[in-house]
Amino acid sequence: MSAELELQGAINTRLRADVPLTALVNKRVYDQPPASPTFPYVTIGEAQTIQDDAECVTGEKVYLTLHAWSQAVGYPEVKRIAAAVKDSLHLAPLVLPSYRLVSILHRQARTFRDADNVTSHSVIELVASVHKPL
Repeated sequence: MSAELELQGAINTRLRADVPLTALVNKRVYDQPPASPTFPYVTIGEAQTIQDDAECVTGEKVYLTLHAWSQAVGYPEVKRIAAAVKDSLHLAPLVLPSYRLVSILHRQARTFRDADNVTSHSVIELVASVHKPL
């Protein structure tokens, strides 16, 4: 299994168990949301993996994007969700089946209104460093 897929599984498990986040989204954390989702919710989005080997270790940097969605008036709800995602994942001690997580760091979050002029959307970016055990 790839580091990216193992991270996705660990992130999904952690976010669904995170009490402050579930208080906001009620365990609505999706890879692919349903056709007519209940708001608010979080989606696991895009990822990019870059090989990052050193002399004695096989490693990868995995850049991950998560999305928070809300249809509450204004930005407060979606910003609280984005902050809860950040708080749950920044420096989290995630356990992966076949890789060793060195670190997972929050890089940034951007919040904006979607084209429907109703949905508030936060894009949360993380970077993880993983090593493949020898």
